[in-house]
Formats: sequence, structure tokens, C-alpha cells
Amino acid sequence: MVLKKKKKEEVKAGSFALEDGTLEKLQDIEGGPVGKEIMAILQECAQKRDGIFQIQLIKKIGPLFRKLQGNVMEAEANTPLLHDLLQILIALYFSVDSKNPQKKALMSALLSIPDALQPIAVGFMVQCLKEQLQSESPAFYRSVTDAIAACTENSFNLGHMCIQVMRLEVFQFLQKALSQYQFQNRALRGNHIAQAHLMQDCLAAVKTAMVVTQKQQEPIHEILHSQANSPLWEVMSGLLQSFSEMLCDDDFLQTVQSTAGMAVILFMKTMLKNKENLAELVGKLLNGTWSEESYIPLRLSSSCAQLFELDRSETVALFLCHGALAMLDWKDKVHGSNGEKLLLQIPSTLITLDSRHQESSMAMSLSRILSMWTSVTLDVLECCSQAFKDTLKGSSPLAVSLLEYVYSHWDHPLDGIRHQTKTIFRNILRIHRTATGKQDPNTDPFFISLTQNLLSLEWHIKGKYASLSCLVEFIGPGSLLAAASDIPAQLLAQIGDQSLAPYASDLLETMFVSHKTQLRSSQAAWLELWHKTWVEPLMSVLCEGHLDQTSYIIDYCLPRILKCSPESLAHMIELLQNSGNNKTGSKSERGTLGALMTCLRAARAHGVLEISEDSCWSELLPITLLRQALVNKHDQVRLDTLGFLCESHRSTEVLTSTEMDLIRLFLPNNLNSQAPAIRQQIVCLMKKLFSRIRDSAQPLQKRVDQNLNKPEVTECLPETETLKKYKEFLIWVCGSLFHALFPGASFPTCFCALHLLNLLADTFTFLPGGLFELSEFLMHEHVEVVLECLAHSFEEIKILSFGLLMKFPASSLDLKDDSRVKDLFKAALALSSSTKPFDCVTASYLLRLLVHHYELQSALDGKVDIKSDGSVLELNTLCVVKLLLLDLTSEVVQAETSLLQAAATQPLYGRVHCIVALLQQLETKSLTLISEWRALSTDLITVSYKMSAVVSPVVQSSSPEGLIPMDTDSEIASSLQDILREIQPRDSNNFFSGARLLGEEQEVESSHLKIKEGRSPSLQVTAQMVLVCCWRSMKEVSILLGILCQQLPLQVSSERADGLLTVQQVEEIGQYFRQQLLQSRHRGAFELAYVGFVKLTDMLSRCQVESLRKLPEQWLQDILEEVTCSGPSSKLCATRRSAGIPFYVQALLSSEPKSSTCFLLKTAMKQLIALALPTNAAQNDYSAVPQVHAMNILRALFRDTRLGENIVPYIVDGMKAAILGFTSPVWAVRNSATLLFSAVMTRMFGVKKGKDESSKKNRMTGREFFSRYPALYPFLLNCLEAASEENQRLHPNLFLLLLILGRLYPSPMDGSYSTLSLAPFVPLIIRCRRSPVYRSREMAARALVPFVTGSQAPLILQQLLQDLPDHPGTAVPQNYLHGTLLQILYLLRSHLESRQRTDLENLQVIGDLASQIHSKFWLASRVNPCYVTRACFLDIVTCLNKAYRASASEELKELLQATVSDSELLDHSSCSVEAPGWTQYLISITSVALSVNPQTQLNTLFHHLLKNKVYEVRALVLDALVKWMQGLDGTTENSSLSRVKSILRNMALQELHPICLGKVLRILSCLNMDSLLPWTTESGTMSFGDLLKWAVSLTESSIYSEELFCDALFFTSKLILYLVQCDCKDLSDSMLPDVQRWVTLMAQCCEEAQSCDVKMTAADILVRGTTSILSNVKLTLGLQETLTLWRILFTLLQDEDQDVRECAADFIGQVPSELASEILTDIVHPVMALDKGLSLLCQLFKLWDQTSSGVIVLTEWLLRDASPKENTEEDCSLVDEEYLFEKGEVNMWAEKLVYIRMLFKHLSKLLASAQPVLFEEEEVSQLLKLASSRERSVKQLLKQMPPFPKFSKTYDFNQVHIEEERIASALTILNSLQKKPAVVLSC
Repeated sequence: MVLKKKKKEEVKAGSFALEDGTLEKLQDIEGGPVGKEIMAILQECAQKRDGIFQIQLIKKIGPLFRKLQGNVMEAEANTPLLHDLLQILIALYFSVDSKNPQKKALMSALLSIPDALQPIAVGFMVQCLKEQLQSESPAFYRSVTDAIAACTENSFNLGHMCIQVMRLEVFQFLQKALSQYQFQNRALRGNHIAQAHLMQDCLAAVKTAMVVTQKQQEPIHEILHSQANSPLWEVMSGLLQSFSEMLCDDDFLQTVQSTAGMAVILFMKTMLKNKENLAELVGKLLNGTWSEESYIPLRLSSSCAQLFELDRSETVALFLCHGALAMLDWKDKVHGSNGEKLLLQIPSTLITLDSRHQESSMAMSLSRILSMWTSVTLDVLECCSQAFKDTLKGSSPLAVSLLEYVYSHWDHPLDGIRHQTKTIFRNILRIHRTATGKQDPNTDPFFISLTQNLLSLEWHIKGKYASLSCLVEFIGPGSLLAAASDIPAQLLAQIGDQSLAPYASDLLETMFVSHKTQLRSSQAAWLELWHKTWVEPLMSVLCEGHLDQTSYIIDYCLPRILKCSPESLAHMIELLQNSGNNKTGSKSERGTLGALMTCLRAARAHGVLEISEDSCWSELLPITLLRQALVNKHDQVRLDTLGFLCESHRSTEVLTSTEMDLIRLFLPNNLNSQAPAIRQQIVCLMKKLFSRIRDSAQPLQKRVDQNLNKPEVTECLPETETLKKYKEFLIWVCGSLFHALFPGASFPTCFCALHLLNLLADTFTFLPGGLFELSEFLMHEHVEVVLECLAHSFEEIKILSFGLLMKFPASSLDLKDDSRVKDLFKAALALSSSTKPFDCVTASYLLRLLVHHYELQSALDGKVDIKSDGSVLELNTLCVVKLLLLDLTSEVVQAETSLLQAAATQPLYGRVHCIVALLQQLETKSLTLISEWRALSTDLITVSYKMSAVVSPVVQSSSPEGLIPMDTDSEIASSLQDILREIQPRDSNNFFSGARLLGEEQEVESSHLKIKEGRSPSLQVTAQMVLVCCWRSMKEVSILLGILCQQLPLQVSSERADGLLTVQQVEEIGQYFRQQLLQSRHRGAFELAYVGFVKLTDMLSRCQVESLRKLPEQWLQDILEEVTCSGPSSKLCATRRSAGIPFYVQALLSSEPKSSTCFLLKTAMKQLIALALPTNAAQNDYSAVPQVHAMNILRALFRDTRLGENIVPYIVDGMKAAILGFTSPVWAVRNSATLLFSAVMTRMFGVKKGKDESSKKNRMTGREFFSRYPALYPFLLNCLEAASEENQRLHPNLFLLLLILGRLYPSPMDGSYSTLSLAPFVPLIIRCRRSPVYRSREMAARALVPFVTGSQAPLILQQLLQDLPDHPGTAVPQNYLHGTLLQILYLLRSHLESRQRTDLENLQVIGDLASQIHSKFWLASRVNPCYVTRACFLDIVTCLNKAYRASASEELKELLQATVSDSELLDHSSCSVEAPGWTQYLISITSVALSVNPQTQLNTLFHHLLKNKVYEVRALVLDALVKWMQGLDGTTENSSLSRVKSILRNMALQELHPICLGKVLRILSCLNMDSLLPWTTESGTMSFGDLLKWAVSLTESSIYSEELFCDALFFTSKLILYLVQCDCKDLSDSMLPDVQRWVTLMAQCCEEAQSCDVKMTAADILVRGTTSILSNVKLTLGLQETLTLWRILFTLLQDEDQDVRECAADFIGQVPSELASEILTDIVHPVMALDKGLSLLCQLFKLWDQTSSGVIVLTEWLLRDASPKENTEEDCSLVDEEYLFEKGEVNMWAEKLVYIRMLFKHLSKLLASAQPVLFEEEEVSQLLKLASSRERSVKQLLKQMPPFPKFSKTYDFNQVHIEEERIASALTILNSLQKKPAVVLSC
């Protein structure tokens, strides 16, 4: 077990007090002036109770003591007063706590006493220490130990002399204390808190004993060996025995054991007469071998006898190694050859231990000790023998084993082990260099080989970076760059992976810093070369790299390179400004503008660039460039620009006006950011900005305050102007943020606005008296919009708004009005019983807000009767909880009568949720109304049990959809069967949709039920409502009970006055949870109970009551016994993955403190593993139940993250149980074994991070895997041998074994170094090729790859090829052939992709294989009847051909061409699609045909293959056709493409398969339309009109296939764009309907229900058509169609998907330059694009001379949505209650009011700037009439709203307000039209 390192706590200086009369007695004692001064100081200390002040006074005593030095003052030094004062100081020193700073101050004073007083002081110290040592109570042992330790402080000579006098007594006390601690440790097992404190005390005692021994080592050694019968022998032997017992007792913390190991060696060193024999004795200790030696004293050997026992814990050797390394004097030659032997023995011992243990704490300790060994060895190498040096060279066996350890652990999941591994590797290199004495590592074979091996490793291996970083220190960066010049580019590429970015950046920094140093010392013009090597690749990646990659480069790399070379900033800026390529970036790149902003941000943040005045801006870069960056489409570019403005190296740097103006441009348009990471960065940067304003304003305000008396001077100060600008800016920020909280605001907008407002409140405060008096700006409407946010559907918004409201002044809530308080409280109570689940969350936050205000008492008056003077929060909370409990009690009574009616009217969970929320914010440890709370907690528990009893029949039902129980109300019982049928599973998925009205009518065929008088006349009850009521009620009950146990003080006895919860109640709650978890049959039931049970077990594990603390252990024993004895009659659920049993055990084990010994975990895992492993007895469905339970529990434990690394030692046993479970004849066992296997695989290899099966992110090298889990090596080997022996029968284990082995991969570091050789696996895996299962053969081929090293691959490949028959007559099974071919294929691919072999070596291998494969070509011919093996053989040949096509032999090419000619690919007469592998074969032979045919013949081949009946072949050929067309040059294009285009035209009309047809249309869309027309096919020539009609019809009919629909729509759009670009004056009448159909299709693409791909296609089409259609000065498609397309564009710009919005925003870049004068840049973010698009459309209305139509159309757009109906309330409630989970497609990003306000703004500008135009009166009047009618409807709806509709009718409230602003905007426009003088009154 591991002792967690304590966090640093603030040391508080406690005060001390002297006994009454202590100083008064000294008044009459004789003393000099110094004594009087000291006494006065002590008197003042006694009067003060401030510890800091006392320390300051004590510090004055030291100088006074120093005045007494010398003969002159000797008389005064011996006065009685000084003696008494000295005694008081020493008594204080021993009484003050060791952590109190006063201890140091007192020691400093005592160190200053004159020499004459020192003997007296020592006497007083001995007296005080003796009194403390006589303490018999174990409670005082720790304080006495601290007192002893205080005497051993360095330079405290008085303490050292005291210890020397009291040496024997001190050792006797420490022996007594350690013996007592050992006894207590055995008694406290299970009491984790007390045990943790005991471990700290024990550790302190051991350390103190060691320090005393070290300080007194020479005297002790002399006494022991000069006085054989000295009592010191006995006490030293006793201490040594205690240390040995602790070392062997695994119940002690590893920290204690490690310290005890050092103490053992130290005491042996002290007790042994000759130090020369010490190394030999320690060596015997490590081996555990004992032999009688004359130099070993009898008392020493008897004291540590148990260290030599055979059954000692293996950790003993580990900590003895640590002790030997720490305590022996290695730098002295005193140990001689024995010391060298011991030093060589230690690493072998450690490596042996590493192979046996998988505990993370053990592995961490071992790596630290091994690192310590390398450091000690480096010191010893300075004075050792040559033979010793030879054993440490890099090629020696010891160095090889150490390197093997490094390779096995450099990717360890623990950071600490990886760090230690790096240190070990660096020290190994140092040891080798020192041992060999070579000065130039570049000529050392060891370094050369190591460099090559490391560079050949894959870049995803984290250890590679650390190792190369160490290697650079020895060989230099130049040598590494010479060996691999692409290292900078490779490292920059790896930084794109978040998991590798820190490692890659560390290596990058090490290399460029070292390279700079190296170049500077060797070359004059070094900077240019350094820039070319490091800076220019970095700039290239910043401009062109993917955004994810560049974001990590900004964080990890750029600041480091600027820190290394600040002068490189100028080169970066020059390089980027001179680069004209891709200035603004593309979809996935940030461009040079983004890179420039990134560099500037990093430079300014790290002090490389400073900007102090506005004038510097224009000198550095134009403001327009910054404005372009702030509206850039890429989030990261905008963020970097914001970071450049906000971040500064100095927090007091003044914010300039330019920076404020630019932030004003950024903030409003960037609040609505969907990406959480972007929102967090915005908040973080704005926080830095606010802090910068605050920090810079404080000195400014200070300067202003200095001139307050001179108003005329104050007004003229620049500081005054700056503060004024600050205040204006902050007020603008506050106003913008409050303004962003409008009705219908999206979640990102609300999140950012509220978060920033909270930051403003924290930084500047909204309370009166703040720096900028923001409270003056805070208005009532601002508070109201924040209050409205409590009703937001996202709880994050509720949390932020609640936190902000708590930071507002109490008066701002306007709660002085009693009616307002009552309405708010009434709304909260109503929401707490709502049938909408999220309403009760709103209610909880409202109540949490109200209980902080005394005014709530007015709303509670008369409802509860409690009179008290307690705090407002406690009193209000108590009253509200009581009121909620009263309501809940009555609702539970109603639910007991009719659960249906309760679910339909007042579900139970809302009240409980509010109670839980109120209790969570209450400080339950400091309550004053104890009696009321005690009674209330009892009532809460009682009601919880009743509530659970009501809903349990539903949640514990075995039916997946729950159960509606029989109600006791006889009047509604007749309808229960119908409702029961409703809730049962159906064949369709829509049975939740139908609501059943429970009304007054009663029909036989409906689910109506008659309601009693007094009830609601009509209730809508659905299955969902009943289920939600029950599930949520059970959840809230579990959480409530858990919170009560966790937060309420425990009443241990009747004498304790503050206890609220009794022991009996806690036990009853535990039994309740046990029943819920063990008896539930549905996952939801036990998952919900698990949440509360975890809270209970956490409390029990830390409880001081022994009976409660032992409950988890008792419950664990009970459940394990029940699982062991479970059978057919057991109540435990054996199905549903053992239901709640795993959760039950998981909660008991995961709550065990991690700093404990994990006794429960070890006990449980031991029994569960034993149950999970199969037995020899025959199994059946009943006898296998315990094994099934055990596997299901183990699965849950392996998946539990709370267990952390403590579960790792059991992974091997878990894997064994899973694999062996597959051999069981019982299906349930095999099923559980599958689940367990999956969980263990995830624990071993991590969570899968991608779909790529060949990805190495979730794989390990064979070395790493078997080093980490060595026990699996023989197990897997034996299992594989058994599985591969079975020739034709499927072995159940084979697939699992191959799956594990397939997760391994080869490493160049494997091979001769490995102790766990992979060679025995190779023949067994090869033998698996004969498996009858296709997937097993494939897995065997994949698993073979990691077990074959690079040097062995050619030999294995040749052997496998030889196993293939040379002619078809041999009777070889096809399964065997296929398995062999697969293994050849996988090995060949891996070998060719490996970086370990040179191109020349690969070429030689290819040649050997090609010559050998000629005789096997019959496998690819028709002679071979199996298409599967033919396809696999062809894949091998294709792989060979593609690897080195240019060097392939002509004979091989001829064989391939002959194979293709003779194949079924060109002759379909004998083919059979039904044959297995037929399609696979055709794909393979097609690939061969495409690769071997000359380029000139491909045209004919395409023509033939595109007529193939198999669509996969046609699809493959079409893909190859695209590549072929891209490679054509201009001379051959016309001749080669003519026939291909004809084929494509025919296929477009004839192809039936959607995939192929889509590819054809995609190719045609990429071709020049002029070259495709006229559209001539085999059936004739189509006119353009017919072609367009066909394309539109095809698009309409392909809606069933999304991909085909997109391709067809794009092709149709290409036709229409071609038609428009032909500059035809008018479209023919025959084409207009087709164009309109196309526009309709485009409109359908922007519907919410459409997929992202469809919307992206539509956006791409609109972007391409911007120039020719949307922004064309001619209305080529007519006004209506053009406006429809514009409206589609605006819809896409507001789409929920960010990719769609950004794609649509690209239209800005296509706008003609003459129309884009107001646009800052070509690439803007969607919000800006929407604004500019509306502006552009208004501009086009003028150019089209359609201003009047434009105004009318845009006004219609303002009124486009239907008005709210009069029965909105009923409609919304119906939707919310019927369809609780099915809400349809909802756009969570778009904000209607933003669009409405933009539209109104530009419409107003259009109307204001337009010349007098003609409007038709009728159109204006109709719109005005419609708007007026809707205005009246909205006002009527607002009148009908209840008080505080923002909470009770949130959705309606928001919609009505949006409609209100929409109508107001439209009326403003229409009223202004009526006032226009140019309005024509008649048509």
C-alpha cells in the first residue's frame, strides 16, 4: 500500500500560553538588565494571543543572549533569573508543536545562549526530555517522538548533547513506541483513518531512530564493541527486530517498509564490528540465504532472523536494496570487492522482482530504486576495478538486461515510471561512456547501433522521444540530423496527436537548443542554417498544417523556440509577410495570416514583443490585418488574435484604445461558439484581460488618489483618461453580455455571457464600492434576464446564473415586495411537482436562491411553525424542506392509491430533488436547530422508504419497459389491462407515441378511465410518464439517502447533542440499498441505487464507529458466500449480467481508501478469481452459476476507474479466467467470459482510439506485453499449443488467443535482448493456418507479424512459399492454402512497410520471392477451383508488383498478363456469382489487370470492365479511372478521353447501382461541360433541355440514397450553372419548370431533418453559383428563384452543424470585387457572412432595380413564421407530456432574434438609402393588417400568462417574446412605408 503525498498546506503559527503566575514568581529574583529584558519579552508574549506577533518577539531574545558572550558579562549570565528564564524557554521549546513556526524561533534563540549557560541548558533539556520519555500513554507517543526529533535538528548542538546524555532512554522509548504501533496496527485493521494516522506516527518513530543513530553512530559503535554486556545491545537488537518485522509485514505502508529497510541496513552497519563484512552480509540478506559467520554477532543474527526465512515477502529484498544503496558508503573503498559484488547483485535482484510483480506501487518503487542504483554506480566508477567497469559496458549482459528493462517500461501507463526510465537510460549511457573511456560517441559501435535502432522505432512510442532526448546529450544534434534529416518534420507531425505532443515537443526543444549551441560554436553564419532547420518547417506547418496539429504546436512548441531564440521573431514575421500563398487559409488550414497571429501572440505573451503605445500598432502591422483576423472563419485564428490582444508578459501593462476597439469587434460575434474548447479559451483569455485591467488600474488609481486635493491636476492626468476608458469599456462589456441573454439565446451564447459576467463579478464585483463602481450600471432588467436563465434547459446555465445572482447585491432581486416573493416561491413549488423532468431542476435553483433571503419568511408565514434565532439560511432551508416534505407525504399517499394519477398530475421525484438540492448547499456540521433537524431527517427517511415501496414494483420488474401495478381504486381498475398492454414491448417502435386520455368518457376500445369527483376531468397518461415517474423517483430516493448518510452528523451516543443520524438508521439504509441492488432485475434500478450506495460506503469507510466501519467488510463476506453457494434456489439474478450484484461489490471495494492496504479488494479478488477459474468437475447450467457471477463481478471491477492501478495485479488471472471460460460447455459461462475478456483487453491495451485495426495506438510490442504480464507467457503458449493441435475441429480458445497476439507488434529493440523469447510462438501460430474458420485464419496471419523479427521475415516467407504446392495434383486442403497465403500476405506487407530495412535489402527480398513464386502461379488460374485462395494469391502478387514496379521482372509481368487474359474477368461464360469468394476474386484480378496493363491499353480495358455485371468491379474501375484521368497530359487528353466520355455518358443513363451511378456522376461533374456536349449516347443525342429534365428527375428519384442524391444534385447544378454561364438571355419555357424543380430540391436540402452531407452539397453548390447566379447583376433565373436561393443560403448560414455554416460562408470569397468593397476578407466566420450577405442582397436589389419588391419580400421574411395560436399553452403541454424524449429535429445553435435584428437593420438601411420607389398599396396593406393582427394575438397571450411565466411556461414565454420583437420590427418598416411620399395607392 502507498502513502499519498500530502498537499502543501498553509502553516499557521499557533500561539502558546504560560501557566498562571509563572513569570510573576520571577519578579523578585536577582538578575541583570538582559534578564529583565528577556522577562519583559516573555511577559508580552504571554499577554498576546497572536502567534505571528509572538514569533517576532521571540526573535528579539537571540540578540540579547549574544550580548552575554565574553568574560565581561559572565557574571550576569550566571544569575538565577537567567537560569529560570532559560528553563521557561526550554520548556516552551518542548511543548510547542513540531509544525509550529515558533519551534524554529525558539531554537534560534536557544542557539544564541552563551557558552557559560550551555551546560545548564543541556541539564534543563535532559530534565524536560526525561519527563516526556516517562509518558506511558500511547496517545502522547507521537509528541514525544517529535520532541526527540527536535533535538536532532542540524546545528542544534544543545539537542545533540541532550540526546547523547539520554541515548539509552531514547532508544528504549522508541522501541516501546514501535512495539505499541505494531500491536495497534493489528488491532486497527479496517479502520483506515486511524490506520493512516498510525502509519504516520510509525514512520516518524523509525525516522527518528535512524537520525539518532546517525548522529551518534561512532559513540554507539564504540560502546557496542567495547562493552559486550552493555544495555545498548539489548535495545538496539530490539529496535532491529521491530524494523525487520515491519519490513516483513505487508500491512504497513510501503513508505514505512522502505524506511524500515534503510533502518535495518543502518543498524547492521552500526552493530557490525568490521564494515568490510557489511556488503557480504547484505548480499546474503538479498538472497535470503543464511550461514553462520564469525563476524556476525549473535544478537544481530537473532534480531533479523525472519529476514532470512524462505517464505518472506518479496518486497523485503526490494526495500533492502533501497536501504543498501542509501545507507552504505559507496564512495569510500571500505567495502572492497564485496561492495562491487553487491552493487552488481542489486540490479539483477530488482529485475527479477520486476518480472514477478505487477502492482503499480511496487513497480514505482522498483524503478526509483533502480534509478538510484545507476546514480550510485556512476559515483563508484570513479574508484573501482577494471573488471567492474567491464561488466557495465553497453554490450555486457548486465547493461543488456537494464536496457531491456528500459524498453519494457518506457511506455508504462504511470508517468513516474516513465520519468524514472528516462533517468535510468541516461545513466546507462553515462555508465557506458565512463566505463569505456571513449570521448567520441559517434565512433562508438554501441552508440551507433543504439541510434539506428531508436530511429527505426515507430513514432507513436513515447519512450522513443525520451531516449532520443538523452542520446542527443551524448552524440549531439548534428549527428542525429545527419542520420535522419527529417526529424524536425516528423516531430512537428507528431505534435498533432495530443497524447504525443508533450513528448515530441520536449525532444524538439532539446534538439534545437543543443543545435543552436553547437552551430554557434562552430559556424559564423549559424543563425540562417538554424532558421532553415527549425523555424521554417515550423512556419510551414503553422500555415498548412491541420488546425488540431497547429493548436498543439502553439501550446507546446512555439513559446519554447521563441524563448530559445527571441531574435527569430523578426525572421518569422518577415517569412510570413513575404509569403503570398494561402494568406487567409482554407477549410482545414489557418494560412499565413493565422500563422502570423499565432507567432505574435506567443511572442507577446512571453515578453519577446512589447506594445505600449497606439503608435506601435501601425509600425508592427496594419490594424486592418488584425480586423481581418478577428473575423476569420477559423476559430483558432480568431482566438490567437484575441490572445494577442489580451495576453501580456506583464499583468500591469495598460490596455490601449486600439485593443479595446478590436475586442469590441470580436466579442459580440463569438459568444455563440459550439466547440466547448473554443468557449473555454475565450473565457480564459477574457479572464486574463480583466485581470490585466484590474492590475494595471490599481497603480493608475493610486496616482490619481495622490492628487485628489487638486481637481484641476487630476482632470489633466493621463491616468484619469485611461481609467475613464477602462470604465466605459467594462460597462460596454457588461451591456453586451446582458444583451446577449435574450429570449431564445443558444446554450453557447448563454454559457459565454454568464461565465464572463461571473468573471467580472469576481474581478471587479457588482457590489457597491468596487474599483469601477459596476453596481451603478446594474439595472433591474439585467437581474431579470439572469433570473430567467434559471429556467434554461441546460443545467450548466442554471449553475452559472445561480452563481451570478448570488454575487449581485441582495437588494437587486427586489424581494422587498411580498407579492413578488410569494409569486416566486409559488412558481418554484409548482415546478417541483411538474410532470416535466427538467422543471424540478429549475425549482431547486429557485429555492436555493430564495432561502438565502430573509424575505422568504413572508411567503412561508403560516405554512410551517418554527421559531428560532438561527441563521437565515438554516431557518429558511428547514422551513422549505418541511413544507416540501408535507407535500411529498400527501403525494405518496395519493400514489399508493393510484400510481397512474400521481404520474399524470404530481410525480414524486420533483419534491425529493428539491430537498436534495437544499441539503447539499447547507453546512450540516454547524447546525443550531438540532432537534428540528433530527426529527426532519427521521421523517425524510420514513417517506423515502414509502416512496420506494410505491415505485419498486415498476423498477424491479423483469419487463424491460417496466410495469404498471394494479391500483386499489376500483373505478379505474377496469382500464389497467389496456394500459398494461400499452406499456409492454411491441413489434414497432411507436408504442410510446400514443397518449391515453383518462377522462370522464368510458369506452371499451380505449384506455379511458373514469375519474372521481374533484379530480381533473381529463388526464393524459402514457407509458413514458409512468416510467419517468418511477425511475426518477427511485433515483432521487437513492441520492437523498446517500446525501443524508454522507452529510448529516452521526449520533454515536445519546450524550452527543449535535448528532442527527443514528447508527440504527444508517444500518437500515444500508439494508435498503442491499435489497435494491441484489433484488432488482433491471439495469436502471440497480444503477440508480448504486449512486446512493457509493455515498454510503464512502461514509462508512471513514466512520469512527467500529460497528459501522466493519459493515462493508461484513457485507462483502456475506455476498461472496452467497455467490459461492448460489444455485437454482438462490434469489440472486443469474441473468442480465448478474444484475445489481457487480454494482454492489463494486461500491464496497471502490470506496476503500487508496492509501490503505486494500484488504477488501485483495480478499474479494482472491475469492472471485478462484470462482471464475474452471474446475475439473462436470458443469451444468446450475453448477456454473457461481462462476458466472464471479466473471460478471470481475468484469465490473476491471472497468471501474476508481480502483485505478490497484486492480492491475489481477489482470493476468482475469485474462486466464476469460480464456478458460470459453472451454465451458455452458453458454452462460462462455457469454460472461466474452464480456470479461473485453474488459481485461481494455485494461491491458487501453480504450480503442480509432477504427483502424492496424493502428498501433492500442497495441504493445511483444517485449513490453510479456514484461508487463510475464505470467501470461507460459499460459498463452500452452493454450496456443493445445488449440493448434486440433486439425479440423474448432477450438473455442483459438480466436481469443489470436486476438491477443494480434494486438502485439514487432520492435527493432526486440530480439537477442529479450528474456521472454517470442520464437516458440511462431510455429504454433503458423500451425493455426489450417483452421476451418475464415476469421481465425485471418487472425493467425495478423498475429504472426509481431512474432517475426525483421531479419527472420525473409526466411519465414520462403518457408511459407515452399509449403505451397507447385502443381494442382497435390491434395492440399483449401483452408490450409488460404491460411498459408494470408500469412504470406500479412508478413510481406509488414516487411515492406517496416523502416528497419533499406530499399536495397527490400529489393533483394522482392527478387527472391518473385523468382520463387513463379511455380505457384497455378493458384491464380482456373485450375484452382477456390476463388478465395485465387484472390489471396493475386493480392500477394499485386503487393510484390506495387512495391517495386519498375524493377519487377518481365517474366512476372507476362505471367500476370497471361493470368488476366485467361481469367473470368474477360470471359464471363463460366462465372458463378453464387460461388464463395467470387466477388473477392474479381476485385483482386481487376486490381492486377489495372496494374499490369500499359497506359495506352487502359482505355480499352476501362471500356470492357465498366460493363462487368459485378458492381464492385465497376466501382473499382471508376476509382482507377479518376486517377488515370489526373495523370493524362494535354497531348493525349482528347484522344484518350473521347471514348471514356462516351462510356460515362452511356453509364449515366444505364447504370442501376447507386454507388456506381454516383461515381459516374461525380466524374462527369469534374469534366468540362463543353467536352460532354452534345450528349451523345448509343441511343442517340439528347438535347440540353432533355438532359436537364433527366438530371432533375434522377435527383428527385434518388432521394432514397443520400450519396447518389448529392452526386445527382451536384451534376444537375453543374448543368444549370453551365446554362447560366453561357450568357443565354432568357431560359426557354421548357426549361423553366426544371429549373424551378431544381430550386425546390435545393430548398429541401436545408431542412433540419437532412443530413450534414446533403447540406454541405447544397452549400457547395451555392458557393459555386455565387458569381453567376446569386450576385449576378442580371437576374438570370428570375427574382423569385434567386431570392429562394438566397434564403437557402441564409438558412444554411444558421445551420446547427458548424461545417455546413463554414462551407456556406465561403460564398463571400466568390462575390465580385466591385460588390465586395465593405467585406474585410474573403474568409469570414458564418455570423459575419450572414450579416454581409444580407447587406449584399440589399445592395443587389438596387442594382436589379427591384427595391420595392425587395422591401416587400424582406418584410415578408420578417413575418414568415406562423403566429402563436391561442391554445399555445395546451399545445405545448400536450407535446411535452406526450413525447418526453422525442422532440424532433431542433436547431440548438440558431438564434432567431439575431437573424431578425440583422434583417431589420439592413432592411431599414435599404429603405433609408433608396430613392423614391413605387410600392403597391394592396401588398403593404395586407402585410400591415397581418402584422397588426399578430400583434393583438401576442398581447392577448401575454395577458393570459401566469405570474413568472419565464419559469412555468418557459418555451411559450420565449416564443411570444421573439414573435413580439419580430412583429414590432415589421410594423416599424410597414409604418415607414406608409409615410413614404412615393407609395402608389393603386395598382
